[in-house]
Parts: sequence; structure tokens; C-alpha cells
Amino acid sequence: MPTHLKEQTVSQIKDRFARATAVILVDYRGLSVKELQGLRVKLRESGSELRVYKNTLTEIAMRELAMPDLGSLLEGPSAFTFCYGDPVAPAKALVAYQKDHHALELKGGFIEHAVTDAAGVKALASLPSREELLAKLLGTMINPVGGFVRVLAGPAGAFARVLQSIADQKAAA
Repeated sequence: MPTHLKEQTVSQIKDRFARATAVILVDYRGLSVKELQGLRVKLRESGSELRVYKNTLTEIAMRELAMPDLGSLLEGPSAFTFCYGDPVAPAKALVAYQKDHHALELKGGFIEHAVTDAAGVKALASLPSREELLAKLLGTMINPVGGFVRVLAGPAGAFARVLQSIADQKAAA
């Protein structure tokens, strides 16, 4: 018989899954409370949040949302990183934190309606951030315009140099 508290928890999980662009699962066994709090702070800075829910309640919420089954990812204790913006920044934060705290284990995740494993999360973390990609795109768009301006300015500059050299020759004579 479901209790009112469990129903509220399932509702919270459904809300977070519906709003999140990505959800990354980690196994937090072996981390102290202080280390886990430090991880939460780093993830908050990257626009995401870390929550711990029971796996059975998460399965119920995902089933009610008609989301794919996470299967073996929901074995053992799981902490859920809900990413509400660019999923690259939280993935990078998790991978960086894992380098310093070997007890943290990436399990996998749910990114843009597709289930992925730990290798997929690490590949996501290796991507440039959204801001870096936008800067590269902007640079790619500006380079041809700059070249076009230089090409257009070339004949006018050459003409000005020819006129200057004629004026210098006449002044010397």
C-alpha cells in the first residue's frame, strides 16, 4: 500500500525527470558526508543538482512518464544528478570530482531521451562546453566576413599606395 510520503516522492522524481535535459547516475558509496556535500556544491555551480532516491520509486516514476528502463543502472545505491541546462558541464564536474575521489563511480545516465553507460558520460564530459562551441561557431562565421573585407580593401589600398608613390615622385622632382 503506497504511503502519502512515497506518492509525494514519486511526484518529485517525475517533476525532476520531466524538467531535466539529462540525468547522470553515480554510486556514492565510500564518500563521506563532507565529500558528498562538496560534490553537491560543484554540481550546483554547473546548473544541476544531486539527489538520492530509492531505486524502486525512481522506476515507478519513470514507468509513469513512459521513459526507457534504466535496467542495471539502478542496481545498488544511486545518486541522481539532474541537469537542467547544458549537460556537458555537470558531466565534466562529475568526471573531475571522480579523479580526486576514487570512491565515486559513474554508472551511466539518461541524456536527451537515450540511456547511456559510464563511457557515454565520460565521452560527454570530453566535449567542449556550449559556450566554447558557440565561440568556435562565431569565429567560423566571422572569418569569411573578415577575409571578404580585406579583399574589398585590397584594391583601394593598392590604389592609395600608387597615388602616394606618384605624389612622392612629383615632390622629389
